[in-house]
Amino acid sequence: MPQHSRSRVRRRELARAEGVRAARALLLRNPQAHPATETIDLVDFERLARAWKSHASEGLLDLGLAWRGMGAAPTPVPPEIYRKEFDAARGAGLPISVHVANLRSRAGAVEALAKANLLGKDVQLIHAIWITPEEIKSVAAAGSSVSLSPYTELRIGFGFPQTGELLGGGVTVGLSVDTTVLSGNADMFAIMKAIQNVENSRTENEFKLPARRVLELATIEGARSMGVDDRVGSLKPGKRADLIMVATRDVNIGVFTDPAHMLVEAAQPSNVDTVVVDGRILKRRGKLMAFDTRQVVGQASAALAAVRKRGNWW
Repeated sequence: MPQHSRSRVRRRELARAEGVRAARALLLRNPQAHPATETIDLVDFERLARAWKSHASEGLLDLGLAWRGMGAAPTPVPPEIYRKEFDAARGAGLPISVHVANLRSRAGAVEALAKANLLGKDVQLIHAIWITPEEIKSVAAAGSSVSLSPYTELRIGFGFPQTGELLGGGVTVGLSVDTTVLSGNADMFAIMKAIQNVENSRTENEFKLPARRVLELATIEGARSMGVDDRVGSLKPGKRADLIMVATRDVNIGVFTDPAHMLVEAAQPSNVDTVVVDGRILKRRGKLMAFDTRQVVGQASAALAAVRKRGNWW
């Protein structure tokens, strides 16, 4: 079995064991390592899309394309290449995400996507820091969403997310981690607090982005930005039973007052008492139920040591 196939099987086994819901199990390709003049392995991608039901962990995992886009100088991707990749995903009815306009030098990328008719409800833009009012109108008109990951954007020096402008322009906005290599962890409570603080500071208005609106960005709006709001993102009859229960008597958030304010501005991962995904309890009384964390950490440490040894690194 090819290495990439073994990796997929292992990820599927882990997802089933952990019970996690991943809005997209993305087929990633490193644009720096892949030739700009060659498409990704579209045969493999389309085969995977056709057979995805058998990989979906009983509906917990959805497939989509983490598209490399049009590329940027000095190695732009030719139109005949990026269109084949984009059309393959759209033709299969799969969602598409693309990192875009994350650097000042890459401003204008959203306009280029709009002119090439490469925006739509199935497209999610990641970062979109350097975006103009006209581009925001194009994104809203096309129904594309934007995912903001403030810790990555601050850590790497992309700039400040234009949360207020995007929301004011009618764009669906969700929050994300992007990568824990840059953010340090996957603390969604901290991400909520960061997006609020950055927006209020940037606009010099303490009340510009209220806590309740931030909580929506992390829940129902985040689900809507990924096209899964019909299943998750809010507690509603007919939706999947995905929920997080926070202990309200912990020292750092007691006395518990306004829920949105406390969750956004004071709560931490340690306050999470119970996690339920698809009706299955994955965390209870603060303890993970699905796997042995010591074993996972041990396996990860061993894998890292093996990679370093093969690469003669450290």
